[in-house]
Amino acid sequence: MVTISDVAKRSGLSKSTVSRVINNHPYISKEKRELVQKAMDELGYYPNPSARRLRGQLKSTMGVIVPRIVNPFFSYLVDAIEQTAYQNNYQLLIFQSNENKEKELSFLNLLKTRQVDGIIMTSVENNFEVIEPYTKYGPILFCNEYLTNTSVPKVKLDQSIGSYTGMKHLIDRGHTKIGYCTGGLFAEDGKDKDRNQGYQKALDEAGIPVNTNWIFINQHTIEDGKEVMKQILSMDDRPTAIFTGSDEIAAGVMIEAKDQGLTVPDDIAIVGFDDQPIAEMLDPKLTTIRQPISLMGEKAAEGLALMMQENAVNPKDVDLPVELIIRGST
Repeated sequence: MVTISDVAKRSGLSKSTVSRVINNHPYISKEKRELVQKAMDELGYYPNPSARRLRGQLKSTMGVIVPRIVNPFFSYLVDAIEQTAYQNNYQLLIFQSNENKEKELSFLNLLKTRQVDGIIMTSVENNFEVIEPYTKYGPILFCNEYLTNTSVPKVKLDQSIGSYTGMKHLIDRGHTKIGYCTGGLFAEDGKDKDRNQGYQKALDEAGIPVNTNWIFINQHTIEDGKEVMKQILSMDDRPTAIFTGSDEIAAGVMIEAKDQGLTVPDDIAIVGFDDQPIAEMLDPKLTTIRQPISLMGEKAAEGLALMMQENAVNPKDVDLPVELIIRGST
């Protein structure tokens, strides 16, 4: 195997000079750089990026943690992150947590072992006091989901306005019995906290009491949406509309409703969240809250790239807008 000593011998330079060239040391003449590069080309020598990363000499790899890559929202988000990372000369490693706290920590440990140089978290399963110690090993940026009162920069949407807008749309359509799907509990700093606050604000303004029988927690997939619709159909007092946490859940609700002979939106109106391609494939097309997914991914990758540079400071939080897209399901 060709070594750095072989390159030094072929180039006629010292091993330390070759090392400085490989590590892009600023005070090396153009002639010496050309000699080293010529020797490397002739010998077929390539520097070992893993070894350089372990020595802290190379910062070229971003990691991104997603809950489920099969969710189209996260597929499109990762696509935007990867393209922006590549444009900035970074490679991207993708980790799927499946909303498992232990898996999330195993991925954060890759910062500690320097297998990645920075991480974008698009979902957050652990409390911040568990995550914070990993920030000393490399930069961490929250994207899409985040925890409040933390030092970690965020690229986010105003989720509270998003859920408020969706609920207000249903209320303005005359609905007072509205189901609600959420990814987490109504905790002070829990998952989907902002969305839950927007949901409650819309009901409070309209003077509509919360019916806990119509709140469905830990909902994420099309199959979850089907189960939600089955639960609604088993109720004596049913909601006439439902605001879901994603277009996937909304699709499941709509599919099951139609399978059971219901008409959308006459028997049940449905609002989704994300504006994934599936929203326009459904019949009727889905009313939903549009998130600027590509822009979110671009800003996250750009922010982490800034944090990974030498003497970097954390970028400012980025807040992106949401938009109500009205279609046939309401």
